[in-house]
Amino acid sequence: MTFADEVKNAVTPRAALLVIGVLGLQLLFIASYVGALHRPKPTDVPFGLVAPQQISARLLTELKDLPGGPLDPRTVADAATAREQILDREIDGALIVSPQGTTDTLLVASGSGTSLATSLTKIITEVDRTQQRTVRTVDLAPASDQDFNGISSFYLVVGWCVGGYLCASILAISAGTKPANRQRAVIRTGVMALYSIVGGIGGAIIIGPILGALPGSFWGLSGLGALTVFAVGMITLALQALTGIVGIGLAVLIVVIAGNPSAGGAYPLPMIPDFWRAIGPALPPGAGTWVARSIAYFKGNAVTGPLLVLSAWAVVGTAVTLLVAMRRKPEELTGERPPFGSNPA
Repeated sequence: MTFADEVKNAVTPRAALLVIGVLGLQLLFIASYVGALHRPKPTDVPFGLVAPQQISARLLTELKDLPGGPLDPRTVADAATAREQILDREIDGALIVSPQGTTDTLLVASGSGTSLATSLTKIITEVDRTQQRTVRTVDLAPASDQDFNGISSFYLVVGWCVGGYLCASILAISAGTKPANRQRAVIRTGVMALYSIVGGIGGAIIIGPILGALPGSFWGLSGLGALTVFAVGMITLALQALTGIVGIGLAVLIVVIAGNPSAGGAYPLPMIPDFWRAIGPALPPGAGTWVARSIAYFKGNAVTGPLLVLSAWAVVGTAVTLLVAMRRKPEELTGERPPFGSNPA
């Protein structure tokens, strides 16, 4: 047998395609992470302005015209309204211009990411300096001393996402990517649900009582964890049911390559490029990170939309998994169990 024949026997066409797919995922991983995070800078940050009427329009124009467009300013009625909007996560900061003195107040919330709060402080300090004014910064929702740079919520959600697609992948590898019938699909869904509940509670215990990295409701974080793990796990099972072993790679593409760098974890959404900022809230890591920060620092405000996103992933994943199992052809249900998750269990 020649060397070429040995190569053909050792590396089948299917294996070669899978290797090429892995190479593609590797390059996409590098491109996505570096593209999203290599040059963070604030752009169109939702920002409030409270100023005396006679200077409000001029200051608003100046803030809009700052080089690079870091702010998306809008006038706010008063300081109380600005505080409320920040805590409701409608804006990320606000400048309260003193009508009498020369010291203004900048309101920020480092719980949504200390890098953004720091950037806003730097921008407004420079703006006030050009007006011969000074600024003091008030942090309305400060990040915990145990939560460096406000990223603990992001890594918590990443851990839940990893658990979700790894559990689904193990179910596929051990018993076939495509459930043999509806009963098997229901069993896998049940296993995924049980794993999700345990994983959610476990993550909340570690991040809260054990490490003290995040404040906020323990049961709120536990519920978020269970939903996040289940959503990622079920969409992974659905992709495997549709495409076989390739589904694992597709799950990695959605959750890890696209989802993690766009989640607003390492840097909040207003500091990453437009493409990642646009897709982040629609993917599980981004939705989960937003809710975790809201639970920890914003009294659970502004969580309806992200929770609906996670629920949609969970519902679609479950529905597809069950529907594919119900549509299996009779001839596909006979025979021995296949090798390495390529055919029905």
